[in-house]
Amino acid sequence: MLFSPSLRLYTPLLLAACLLLGTSCASLRDSLASKRYKQTVAERDGLLADKALLQADTARRGSQFRTLSTEHRQLQNRYSKLDQQFLNLNQDYQALMSSSTSKADQLNTALRQKQQELDRKEGLLKEREKALADMQLKMQRQDSVTNALNNLVKGALLGFKADELSVEQRNGKVYVSMSDKLLFQSGSAAVESKGQDALKKLGDVLAKHPDIDILVEGHTDNVPIKTALYKDNWDLSVARATSIVRLLSSTIAPTRITASGKGEYFPMAANDTAEGKARNRRTEIILSPKLDDLFKLIQKSSL
Repeated sequence: MLFSPSLRLYTPLLLAACLLLGTSCASLRDSLASKRYKQTVAERDGLLADKALLQADTARRGSQFRTLSTEHRQLQNRYSKLDQQFLNLNQDYQALMSSSTSKADQLNTALRQKQQELDRKEGLLKEREKALADMQLKMQRQDSVTNALNNLVKGALLGFKADELSVEQRNGKVYVSMSDKLLFQSGSAAVESKGQDALKKLGDVLAKHPDIDILVEGHTDNVPIKTALYKDNWDLSVARATSIVRLLSSTIAPTRITASGKGEYFPMAANDTAEGKARNRRTEIILSPKLDDLFKLIQKSSL
């Protein structure tokens, strides 16, 4: 160790005292040197101890540093892996978000298209409902017209017997069925005077209602006919229908009337009795209110 401050202070004084007093300086020097030596040795030992402590501490801290360095490298490696995992997960997330957005857009587009289709179908349904309501109204009016027409025709033809003519309403139409007994001689297409009277009365009613179409159908029984005028029943039925059309056209526009010969092929009764044959020998005048508006509604509702 170094000399203490008090010793350093008093040493020159002692030396001076020794010189003044004439004492032996050698002995004093030896004593001082021994003390200094001991102090130096003590200082050295203290320094060596401090060195050992420092070395031990340095070794301990070095070990700790190496351990921390190893842990740092491990943490860096783990961080690098975690960072790469984060990048990968972020890429996956972005891809999922992009895919989800795309699918959501596709779903929204599909939903909009479905909604538009539903709106279109709903519009069509409303149009069809309206058309159906209009058609029902037309049919009700049609029934009203047919009922009124049926009553008018029956009223006009009241003076004729049931076996001469009949009037009935079927399928929205009025059927006036006139027998051969009223209209024709056997094998003839010339209308008898009583038949002409019935046709005139019917024509007067129909002339007042121009919205009624008229179909005249000639029918026969199955007894064959072949004359200079008619090759068969078909010829005869056409000729009879045409004769009636000519009479009706004197008061009704010909464009409203159609003649049709059915021959023996649409009988009302079996031809195996005289009564059945008589029923089949007839002329049917079919009265149909015009259905143009109704047909247009039906076509519109079917689109």
